Amino acid sequence: MSKRRTPKRRSRRYRSYKKNNSLTMVLIGGIALILLLVGWYLLQDRETPSLAASTDALTYNPEDVVYDEGLFGVHEMGPSQTPIPFLPADGPQPKLEIPQTYWSFGQVGPRDVVDHVFVLKNVGDAPLTISRIYTTCGCTTAELSARVIPPGKIALLRVIFDAGYHDVRGQRVRRGVIIENNDPTNSQAEVWTEAAVRWK
Repeated sequence: MSKRRTPKRRSRRYRSYKKNNSLTMVLIGGIALILLLVGWYLLQDRETPSLAASTDALTYNPEDVVYDEGLFGVHEMGPSQTPIPFLPADGPQPKLEIPQTYWSFGQVGPRDVVDHVFVLKNVGDAPLTISRIYTTCGCTTAELSARVIPPGKIALLRVIFDAGYHDVRGQRVRRGVIIENNDPTNSQAEVWTEAAVRWK
């Protein structure tokens, strides 16, 4: 003889099912809200500590800027064809100093072209020779004011980011420039830029 469910048992199970279903919906809603807040936070145009800390170091005397045979950098694959001209180890050496190695463009439009100038200083005792500059992506190019920087002088490195080069709408992108030079302690220096590309 089979047991018949009473209406009381059935309504208790229904209430339990409804309660579990409500808890699941609240949990899913909470997770969705957290994901939305994290996404909103990541897309905000905010200043980074490294940028704020280095702004004072960007002041320089215009007479110290070297404008000579410059370099143009694009995205290149493969090893350098130009060897780095290191100086004899027992003599005076150049020393590359880059006061600011990171710049945030903040939010940019999907077709914007933006640029930033980095300062390269030679704080060593011998001429600093830049043998090559190249970028990490085709959307970024770089222009250097001089290939050889005498001791105590600076060169300006202009980094240009073209958001419309390929479709990166809705993304935060980081692009770098690699600077091959004859500083024996830092022969592959890098500077980086970042941008949050809007949809429109």
